[in-house]
Amino acid sequence: MTDTRDTTPLVLGTEKIGKLLMQYAIPAIIAMTASSLYNMVDSIFIGHGVGPLAIAGLAITFPFMNLAAAFGSLVGVGASTLVAIKLGQKDKESATHVLGNVVMLNGIIGLVFMTVALLFLDPILLFFGASPDTLPYAREYMQVILAGNLVTHIYMGLNEVLRASGYPQKAMAATLTAVIVNCGLDALFIMGFGWGIRGAALATITAQIIALGFELHHFSRKKSFLHFQKGIFGLKRQIVGGMLAIGLSPFLMNLCACFVVILINKSLKTYGGDLAIGAYGIVNRIVFLFIMIVMGFNQGMQPIAGYNFGARLFDRLIQVLKYTVFCGVAVTTVGFLAGQIFPRSLICLFTSDETLTNIAVEGLRIVLIFFPVVGFQMVTSSFFQSIGMAKKAIFLSLTRQLLFLIPSLLVFPSIWGTVGVWMSMPVADCIATIVAACMLRWQLKRLKA
Repeated sequence: MTDTRDTTPLVLGTEKIGKLLMQYAIPAIIAMTASSLYNMVDSIFIGHGVGPLAIAGLAITFPFMNLAAAFGSLVGVGASTLVAIKLGQKDKESATHVLGNVVMLNGIIGLVFMTVALLFLDPILLFFGASPDTLPYAREYMQVILAGNLVTHIYMGLNEVLRASGYPQKAMAATLTAVIVNCGLDALFIMGFGWGIRGAALATITAQIIALGFELHHFSRKKSFLHFQKGIFGLKRQIVGGMLAIGLSPFLMNLCACFVVILINKSLKTYGGDLAIGAYGIVNRIVFLFIMIVMGFNQGMQPIAGYNFGARLFDRLIQVLKYTVFCGVAVTTVGFLAGQIFPRSLICLFTSDETLTNIAVEGLRIVLIFFPVVGFQMVTSSFFQSIGMAKKAIFLSLTRQLLFLIPSLLVFPSIWGTVGVWMSMPVADCIATIVAACMLRWQLKRLKA
């Protein structure tokens, strides 16, 4: 491990960019794709094993998932960054205290989130867009998910620390373990035992319990570089404050995404009914798979871009940007072609209901109209984050949702109904990409000056 830390900076400044990007991106892509498949599997089994209204009920729970991700990133992203900084400073003791604080803070947040959400579950789900027909499905699913929320938060937090403390392969293994177990248990609980949507939730939580056990075993071993010790679990103001400050940006972005999904669900419910919400749930799962692959490339780009920017090796910096843009656009172009050429085949993975299929096919084709440019927009935002320009990265991430998507969602549906809801997403993508291109062009001119 020490050798890797000592040689990595040199490699980032000398190794071929294409080779470096693949070395860093592939593990991230595997982990991100596994995370996406984690959610897709539930949708597939629920669609075929329970029915179209259950798919709609699951889609109603998406804002809950965004909220959970928001709180998870608030602690997890901050913790992983702090651990990396402390280890870079050779301050192993402080990094170990971050580990203890992650467990305690995630435990507290997980318990509070679970308690409040369970107490007001029905009103929250109705606010999210549930109807009398979809509410029972959404309630059944979330009751189990929320009951296991403590496990979810600690699992997510420890996975970030595991990656940051020098064990990216183990972090990936924990995620893959959860995905594989979830797939197997979905088939058993839904198709075998007939437990319906509750079975899907039980499969998810059981898979996370097993993955968390894997992580706890790692951090309990004294041979692990960071491990549990006495005295590290007391919350320290400086550590907690540092984690929350760093994690505030992704927290706000996930919170914004939660609000956007609520608006989409409510608009679809008004203009298209429950099945339109179910169709959005399917479309969202398909699109998200390609988004996660691009995010994997972005994660691979970040350390390479950051190092070469710091070393003022601007030729290499621009080179890694070009490589990543090419890969990102290639991925989203594949998604666009797949969605336009054989959308019905993709939708039929999730449901056999003809009405739901037809609505989802139309939605997928519209949503993906400008999808090739989304890869460019995502890479550009991540590029600014990589070179320490967090405010510009946040601006680019939030402009799509706050400045372009939300106004579109408030105007387009009143003119074109359900089609207007679908159209608001590619329109926001297109405008956000134009803004990103202008900002990137200006920044590159400054680098070359």
